[in-house]
Amino acid sequence: MKLTLPRIREMKIEQRPIVMITAYDHPAGRLVDEAGVDIVLVGDSAGTNVLGHSSEVPTTMDEMVLLTRSVTRSCRNPLVVADLPFLSYHVSDEEAMRNAGRLIKEGGADAVKLEGAGAIAGRVRAITAGGIPVMGHLGLTPQTATMLGGMRAQGRGWQQAVHLFDQALELQAAGCFALVLECVPAQVAAAITRRVTMPVIGIGSGAGTDGQVLVLHDLLGINPETKRFVRRYAELGDAVREAVATYAADVRARTFPQQEHTYPIAADELSAFDSALRSRSAGAENTLVDW
Repeated sequence: MKLTLPRIREMKIEQRPIVMITAYDHPAGRLVDEAGVDIVLVGDSAGTNVLGHSSEVPTTMDEMVLLTRSVTRSCRNPLVVADLPFLSYHVSDEEAMRNAGRLIKEGGADAVKLEGAGAIAGRVRAITAGGIPVMGHLGLTPQTATMLGGMRAQGRGWQQAVHLFDQALELQAAGCFALVLECVPAQVAAAITRRVTMPVIGIGSGAGTDGQVLVLHDLLGINPETKRFVRRYAELGDAVREAVATYAADVRARTFPQQEHTYPIAADELSAFDSALRSRSAGAENTLVDW
């Protein structure tokens, strides 16, 4: 059954942990759907995890629409949230609304996510006024990490922590249905979670939030680097590398493919094929080519 926004809010009230995970393509969407997650995030982190960029910043709207469409085609039960990429919502309310609409109409997402507060709260109001649900994102905001001094934890000083709390209230008042807190001290994240009515999803922010999100490629061990807040639940990178190396060795040794990997042809059809080739070969030998 498709998860709805009212059900997400009920999960916070009932203190039922919310499971959120990223997915960037159709096979991943199908697998995480079958695994029973609650929310699937088509993140602009696809820029670093599947598109080969050095950061999330180069990820484009067209790329996000394509990735979102591929995920929503296979996700039947989870709520699908798509990231608005860098500069797709910063210039004006109208542009923010138009790009959010693309992720819903063309991509098939149920909601969108954007980073920051302050002036961004106005964008949240504009998008939600258009009937599109918005998830907020505070703490470490990768799109503007340069302004934060790099990819580092946020809210470690009391004034900064209070500022995060104020921003969370601001986004809640603007209409966000949920909030991601990234790389915030566990005690700060838990305090914010207790004091807001919207569900809070943590990543690197401790167990006191209403739910957790991880990047699929991190928890599967596909990415070579391990972040402090990631638990690797598999080592598929090693498994894939070993499988491809074994395949390459089999091809080079001519031990693959074998008979069971081929399709049969009837003996009379094969005989007719051989006769046709012999006839054509004989004709070719008698043909002079004028170069």
